[in-house]
Amino acid sequence: MSYKDLNANWRPDFGTIFDWPAMDKFGKIAIMVNNCWGDLPKALLSNYDSILLLDPFMEHITEGIDKFSQYSYSKHGETILDLYSGLTYKAYTNRKEIEKEVFEESKRENVITDEGLPAQKGVFVYYAVEGCKPGHDFVVGYDGETKMGDYFRYLIPTIYASIEDFPKELRPAIAVSDTVDFTKDRLFDNDKISEYFPRMYR
Repeated sequence: MSYKDLNANWRPDFGTIFDWPAMDKFGKIAIMVNNCWGDLPKALLSNYDSILLLDPFMEHITEGIDKFSQYSYSKHGETILDLYSGLTYKAYTNRKEIEKEVFEESKRENVITDEGLPAQKGVFVYYAVEGCKPGHDFVVGYDGETKMGDYFRYLIPTIYASIEDFPKELRPAIAVSDTVDFTKDRLFDNDKISEYFPRMYR
């Protein structure tokens, strides 16, 4: 399944991961990684023009070969680890080991990984809780209850991107919130994702 297969009737399911950009009420940008089970905003799923921009947006921000490459930028910041997946990092014995890996990944020069997005592009990265059944994955560092599909704040930038960093042609791919604050909100209830992000950027 590809971005072009998304539509108003789409539902999260095992097997396909979708990344989508979002903007909070202060204009800060995040990349939301649905890890199969995270829902996507209805405002996005019902707007096919925005859906068609998701692939070029992600291609652009990860510095693939695209027609907007002249607008590429680097914030030259750092990536800070916040919450993380207990399933993904189950082989690690402590947080410092994970922080070390995140730091090393953020400095890779040939390709921008998720860990490199905050440092190089100034965006937050949220991951959805994954797993093959409820309880299989859990969020380390969060005290409240979580469920599959809930989005948690995985990575934080030290220098923030804004809407002005992105070509005007790609901005309609961004889902917009009038209520959330990426600097404070560490978890988004998957059942309310369309309430958090009710409209697309215009």
